[in-house]
Order: sequence, then structure tokens, then C-alpha cells
Amino acid sequence: MLIDQTDIAPFDEDRLVTLRRRIGMIFQHFNLMSAKTVWQNVELPLKVAGVPKAERQRKVSELLELVGLAHKHPVYPAQLSGGQKQRVGIARALVHDPEILLCDEATSALDPETTASILELLRDINQRLGLTVVLITHEMSVIRDICHRVVVLERGEIVEQGEVWRVFGSPRHEVTRTLLAPLQARLPAALQANLRANPTGPGDAMVLRLNLLGEPQLSDLFNDLGGRIRLLQGGIETIGTHALGQLVLSVQGSPHASHQLLERARRWAEDVEVLGYVA
Repeated sequence: MLIDQTDIAPFDEDRLVTLRRRIGMIFQHFNLMSAKTVWQNVELPLKVAGVPKAERQRKVSELLELVGLAHKHPVYPAQLSGGQKQRVGIARALVHDPEILLCDEATSALDPETTASILELLRDINQRLGLTVVLITHEMSVIRDICHRVVVLERGEIVEQGEVWRVFGSPRHEVTRTLLAPLQARLPAALQANLRANPTGPGDAMVLRLNLLGEPQLSDLFNDLGGRIRLLQGGIETIGTHALGQLVLSVQGSPHASHQLLERARRWAEDVEVLGYVA
């Protein structure tokens, strides 16, 4: 494993202890100590490290203010909501001024509204403190909303990586496509019912899903594709600073020209998927 281009495998225990202080971590189920107050939970790592009391008080006060829980310092975890507990976990993870904040499924146990607020806090911490936030998650919407880069793992191996907007716009590996499938707009029921894996007659139309980056001129796209085109579904979203559009089209033309049609589509789209055929 490399951290800052340094292989940590040969590190002895003393070097690992020093390294761990550069890495803060928050957990899916918070891991707070129920018998200690919010203040005491955040202060504990500093006490263990032998930090003087005055410095502990300054640091804990500063961090509780940062995560929006200064008014909750005397209460116990049982009196907090899930989002508030995760904020305590974030404050505790920051006590040693880490360079990296590792978030292990940090929003998986939270409702959508609370998830959004925690992601906004992590974005603010990333920008204000200048630390790197590493999210481990199966929630592709979380990656879309906050991350700059993504690494897709299967059985411990990297199968795809890159900037989020590019991987989401043009997934190459089947695992990535499967993970991103829930974010795809559902096809209209009538279309799904009529889709066939293969053409059944010369008049069948090919149904394509195109992922488009930027702002292409659709009239030029349609003219280039040729044939009789119907727009079945479409939308656009912004990932970071990049516009990502998606179109579902049916294109009717000669069944012998399908290869040329796909080649023309790929001139315009980052990713082209044949969904099937309709009569």
C-alpha cells in the first residue's frame, strides 16, 4: 500500500503509530462511547496522546464548533440523532489534524436528508482544512455528489478509475456499469415491454442510449445519425463542473447499416449502448 507515494508495508510499529495520526477515520455505526459526553468522546484521543488540558479544551471547542455541535457538548450519544452522532465522529477523527480523512460507509446508516448534510460538512472540511477525504461506499449518488475521483474495486483489485464525471459518463468495466445502473433513468414501461434483443424484421428500429459530455448540437447529431429518429427519453445533470447528458433514441434505417450507425453515434457520445430493437 502506498500513501503519498510511500510504501508502508515495511513500516515498524512506531512508524505506523505516527502514520495513523496523519489519518482520521469515521465509521458507518459511529463507534461512540455511550458512557461519555459529546465533549469527552472528542477529547479522549487527545487525553490518550498526553495533550495538555488547555490545548485539549481549545481543540475540542474548535472542532465542535466546526461540526455544528458546540451546543451539544454536555449530552450523551443516546440523546443524539444519527446525523449528530456522525458529526461527533467527524470531530473526533480530526483531533490530530490529519492529512487524510477515511470515511468507511459514513452515510450508509443515514436518511437522505441527513446524508446530504453530512456530505456538505465533508465538502466544507475538505475545502477549509485542505485535507484529502477518502470515501468507501456502495452509494454511487454519494460519489456523484461530492467526489472528484473514483476508484472501482472488485475482489480487492482496481478495475476502473478516473475523474468522476468521466467514469460516470463512460463506464468501461461491467462492475462499474452494474453499480451505476440504479442512477440510470428507468425506461418507460411501454418501451421496456416492446424491446427485443435482436431485430425481428427489416422495419425494426435500433434503440440506443447515448451518454454525452458537454453541450452538443442535437440537430447536428440527429442529421449525422440519419434515418428516422425518435427521442424516447433524455436528461442532463451536472457532475462537478461538467455537464453530462443522456439520450435514449430509436433510429430506424437499414438493418445492414447498424455498424455504420454505431460508429457515427460514437463520434458524438462518450458511451453508446444498444438497448435492443423495437418494431
